[in-house]
Amino acid sequence: MENKVIKKKRMSLKWKWAIGTGVGVLLIFALFSFFVFKIVTDSLYAEEHRDVESTVTQVRSRLQNANEINYKTTDIFRPDLNQKSAVNNNQGGFNDSLLASLTRRDLVVSVYNLEKESVFSNQRISMKTTLSERKSIKRSKFHHKDIIVGQAPIINKDNQVIGYVRVVDLLVKYNNRYQRLIWLFTLTSLLIFMVISIFGYGLTAYLLKPMNLINQSMRNLEEDPQTDLRVPEIDTNDELSDLAHEFNDMIDRMQRYIDQQRQFVEDVSHELRTPVAVVEGHLKMLDRWGKDDPQVLDESIKASLEETQRMKSLVSEMLDLTRADQIEINYADEKTNVVQLVNQVFNDFKMIHPEFNFVMDDDITGEPIVPIYRNHLEQILVILLDNAIKYSKDRKEIHISTANTKKTVEIAVQDFGEGIAEENLKQVFNRFYRIDKARSRDQGGNGLGLSIAKKLTEEYHGNISLESSVGSGSIFRIKLPIIEDQQIEISEK
Repeated sequence: MENKVIKKKRMSLKWKWAIGTGVGVLLIFALFSFFVFKIVTDSLYAEEHRDVESTVTQVRSRLQNANEINYKTTDIFRPDLNQKSAVNNNQGGFNDSLLASLTRRDLVVSVYNLEKESVFSNQRISMKTTLSERKSIKRSKFHHKDIIVGQAPIINKDNQVIGYVRVVDLLVKYNNRYQRLIWLFTLTSLLIFMVISIFGYGLTAYLLKPMNLINQSMRNLEEDPQTDLRVPEIDTNDELSDLAHEFNDMIDRMQRYIDQQRQFVEDVSHELRTPVAVVEGHLKMLDRWGKDDPQVLDESIKASLEETQRMKSLVSEMLDLTRADQIEINYADEKTNVVQLVNQVFNDFKMIHPEFNFVMDDDITGEPIVPIYRNHLEQILVILLDNAIKYSKDRKEIHISTANTKKTVEIAVQDFGEGIAEENLKQVFNRFYRIDKARSRDQGGNGLGLSIAKKLTEEYHGNISLESSVGSGSIFRIKLPIIEDQQIEISEK
């Protein structure tokens, strides 16, 4: 049964960011709008409430001089009789605010006599009359809509109840303003959402340009691992420019590793081909006729053992190079006392090679500690000293010098042997490189020692350099960083 890969629908990060920022800002604006809306509507409602209360108070005030409430006493509220009644009673027209209230279409003002019969109303509404001896202003419902109902007894100067007044605010103006506010906030919210989304999309598109360049570089790398294309220089001076820089460095390292691996395989296959061929030749010769000749048998066995030993040494050195790539994982916390180790190696070589004159120039102050595994630093010094001994045939003298600054320590190994030509200085640290291949093979060299020393030094954030001239000898210098805190536990391995 053929498996089908279901590809999920893909949404661009630009759209995700645009919608996300739009929704986020919309929620913030909605919360802000809710509080503003609440404050404004409460203020509008309070204004309507005050109008009802003010109208009730003014009507009661205008009728407090009457002895009873009837059609005649309420003529003052009728626009056509208003001026005439006011003149006859020598009271003048009622104030503008009361007139405004009586002429409002959404404000129903009604006056009742003691029998609770309506004797005046500026508008007619079919609403059940509920009157009491107490003044009250409250919210109610009329035809499923909110209204404000204010009512109070009318009391004359003799403190007697002569009638009732009821003011009904239909909240038409309030509802209109309420709806306009809803539309205003709704349209503003949609506008803000659109503007923020467009802005977010544009900003994300701008910020993702480096990511698109990196993505394209990855595609190019997938098609051709050895491509020279890189992420173009990004001038944003932020995390994305750092990412692009690190990505280019990673590709450079990867391609360098690929080149080194290919070269390594080629070199190893070339180096192993000769000893394998030698051993195979001797074995074939012995198989054909040499096993019956004791002299040939002895020579073949010795030659085979020598080539086997060379292959063993070659494999061991290759393993050293492989382990050097894992220093940060396995030996990241190792520390070594430079003075103690250099003195130990110096004394060991004096004992092993008594025919050589070893000279120590110690200019180190104190006992600096370097962040390197003790065995690895010893291996580096042994490689350099062995190399010095190997190429010192006439003047058997080797100098070891040490010095330090506040931040680094330097170890130099100097011989007075054959020296190296200037055109070969940059190649001596390459794997399997030998200046005189025939002579080096006779001396047992594989051309990996200096490569191992350089690799180990650089993995511990140091550097190794070479100064040499033909006929005058060579000086190898190692520089390693010093650990500032000297109160640490030193590796004793």
